Amino acid sequence: MIPFNKPPVTGNEIQYINAALENGKLSGDGPFGKQCQQWFESKLGCKHALLTPSCTAALEIAALLVDIQPGDEVIMPSYTFVSTANAFVLRGAKIKFVDIHPETMNMDAALVAAAITDKTKAIVPVHYAGVSCDMDAIMRLADQHNLLVVEDAAQGVMSKYKGDFVGVKGHLAAFSFHETKNYTSGGEGGALVINDERFIKRAEILREKGTDRSQFLRGQVDKYTWVDFGSSFLPGELQSACLWGQLELADEINDNRLATWHKYYASFAPLAEKGLLTLPTIPADCEHNAHMFYVKLKDIEQRTQFIAHLKACGVMAVFHYIPLHSAPAGKVFGTFIGEDNYTTRESERLVRLPLYYKMTDADQNKVIESVVRFFE
Repeated sequence: MIPFNKPPVTGNEIQYINAALENGKLSGDGPFGKQCQQWFESKLGCKHALLTPSCTAALEIAALLVDIQPGDEVIMPSYTFVSTANAFVLRGAKIKFVDIHPETMNMDAALVAAAITDKTKAIVPVHYAGVSCDMDAIMRLADQHNLLVVEDAAQGVMSKYKGDFVGVKGHLAAFSFHETKNYTSGGEGGALVINDERFIKRAEILREKGTDRSQFLRGQVDKYTWVDFGSSFLPGELQSACLWGQLELADEINDNRLATWHKYYASFAPLAEKGLLTLPTIPADCEHNAHMFYVKLKDIEQRTQFIAHLKACGVMAVFHYIPLHSAPAGKVFGTFIGEDNYTTRESERLVRLPLYYKMTDADQNKVIESVVRFFE
């Protein structure tokens, strides 16, 4: 069976993990942790980056930084992972879901304005499949209404929007290094990207259990103490060492995935031209990272048959999110604003095909042949 995903492994991770073990520094913000954070600051051009145990943790810090209070409203797409909403719900926010663009599966920026009220605190665009949202339009709205923008860039490492890396347009952004992502810090991991300097000092304090330990370690204070509420949001050094083994080959991993993505696209283009399936759309001002390759079938019934066919062929294909507004918790903590024209319909059509680093030509060809055979 060709799996849907294989966690990326470059071969360098083990030597860095061994080095971390020999260094004797296994808690957070060790040499490898600092190296990874500096990589993000240099590569992305962001003001500051902090590694976290997960993207969920990064989003939770972001919710604290934007000072979400009970009753505040946060706008986001319904077609996303639960962590996008949970981080803000934990602080007492009410979620306002808006519909998506059927072409990109991203939040429709044109619908955000209608969801803004005097209770709105933040907008959370989600860059689905590593394809950026219309960040210029979202930031214009945020500026007009004095709102904060937190990018859920869990799938967006190495993607670009109008020449800039995804994650640098909003006030804050969150990345994921889960084993299903393009880069992993040993199965779980994340990062908080800070683009607004006013959040840097407090982010470090929140991440260090509410203490000013980071300032102490830099010699900025002569002792550290408890100065705010906070939690333990540091990943261990072994996670960071694993991540460094991949970040140093980030371009190679990105190029390898893109090659597979483009091979799929070219192979399925004839099927799309016949109207048998729909291929992903990449806007002209976006450069994606081949985080996933999906196709859309006619409806949920055909998708179910398609997944079963691929499984019988030895290929594991999977659907994705159940829209949050239709989930039990989504009905309690959120409200869908406007009409659900595309979120549910498009989510029921979408299926993701196997795509991972170092996927063999033989496996790629088997996936392609299995998909084509379904329509014969």
